Amino acid sequence: MLESGSPAPRMVLEDTEGQTVLLSDYQGRHAVLIYFMRSTSCPVCNRHVRDLVDRGDDMAADDVQVLLAVPDDRETAARWKAKHQVPFPVLTGRDGSPHEMIGLGRKVFGSMRQSGSVLIDRQGVVRHAHGATMPTSSYDKAGIAAAIASLRTPA
Repeated sequence: MLESGSPAPRMVLEDTEGQTVLLSDYQGRHAVLIYFMRSTSCPVCNRHVRDLVDRGDDMAADDVQVLLAVPDDRETAARWKAKHQVPFPVLTGRDGSPHEMIGLGRKVFGSMRQSGSVLIDRQGVVRHAHGATMPTSSYDKAGIAAAIASLRTPA
C-alpha cells in the first residue's frame, strides 16, 4: 500500500468511455481522491460512493477531483455508472486491476478484494492512503477530510 509523503505511482487507467487516463494528467491542476471499490456490486462500497457523491460539491470547492477505481471490466463499470448516476470518472485498469497498482491485493486466502482510498496533492505527492480487507472499514471518511483540510494549509 502507498504511504503518505511518497510520490504518486505511475498509473495508466481506462475510463468507461475507453479513454486512457493518466494519473499524472491531474498533476499541477487538481488534487485527486481515488476511491478503490471492492466491486460495483458491493453494497457497502456503493454506500461509500453515495457519500462521495453527496460531498461532491465540497470536494470540488477544495479543488479535489474524485475518481472511482473498480476491478470490474469497462462494460460492467459503464453500466453501473449509468444506473447509479455517478458523476465522477469511473476507471478500470488497462493492464490489470487498478487495485494491484497501489498494493490493494486480495487477502483472506486470495478471495477478498481490498478497497480503500488515496489522496494525491497537486504536486503528485500522496497525502492520504488507506486500505482494508473488509469494506466496512475501507472508507476512512475522517482521514480523507483531514487530508483535504491539510491541502488548504500552506506547507
